[in-house]
Amino acid sequence: FTAVNCGAIPETLLESELFGHEKGAFTGAIARRAGCFEQADGGTLFLDEIAEMRPEMQVRLLRVLEERAVRRIGGEKTIKLNVRVISATNQNVTARIKEGKFREDLYYRLAVLVLEVPPLRERRADIKPLVECFIGEARRKGRTHVSEIAPVALAVLEEHPWPGNVRELRNVVERALVYEKSNQISLSSLPEDLLRQHADRRPAGGSVPAAVPAPAGVP
Repeated sequence: FTAVNCGAIPETLLESELFGHEKGAFTGAIARRAGCFEQADGGTLFLDEIAEMRPEMQVRLLRVLEERAVRRIGGEKTIKLNVRVISATNQNVTARIKEGKFREDLYYRLAVLVLEVPPLRERRADIKPLVECFIGEARRKGRTHVSEIAPVALAVLEEHPWPGNVRELRNVVERALVYEKSNQISLSSLPEDLLRQHADRRPAGGSVPAAVPAPAGVP
C-alpha cells in the first residue's frame, strides 16, 4: 500500500513522485528512482486530494491508467503494472469538471466504484468514537495522560458544524490534550473560538448549565 497526497507535493515534483525518473533526467536526478506506481505494483496506490492535480498531470495519469504501464522521466522502457488505484478528494468533482479544472474522462476512468463520505456534521454519532480513537493514539505514543472526554465537552463537540471535518476534530482534540491537566478533556481545554460559537448558538435567554461554568472570555 502506497499513499500520495497530490495536494501536498509541488507540481514540479509530482510527476517524478508518481512515475519515477532515470539518472540524469533532470538537475538533481543523481540516481534512478522508482515512482509510487512502481512501488505499489502488485498492491494499492492511494491518490489523496486528486482534484488538486494540474491538468497536464491528469493527462499523464489517464494514460497510465488506460495502458496499465508507466515510463520513468527520461526513460525509454515501458514498465507494465498491476496496481489498484484508490483516489479521494474533498472537492466537488462535478463542479471542478464544469470549471474545466478536472478532466471528465479521468473522472469516469477512476469512478468505477464511488464511496461518498458525508461531512462530519451529518454523522455526529461518529464524533465520540473518533475522539476516543485520537485519545487512544496519543496514549499509545506516550503523549498524554488523558484517558477520556468529559460529557459536557463532548456535547460541545457534537454540536459544532465542523467545516474542516475529521481533520479539524483531530486538531481540536490534539490541542486539548496539550492543555488538559486532568485525566479527561474538559471545557477549559477546548479552543475559545469554538466555545464562543457554541455560546452564540444557544437560544435567546439560554444559559450554560449551573454545573458547567462558562470558560473565561465566553459570553
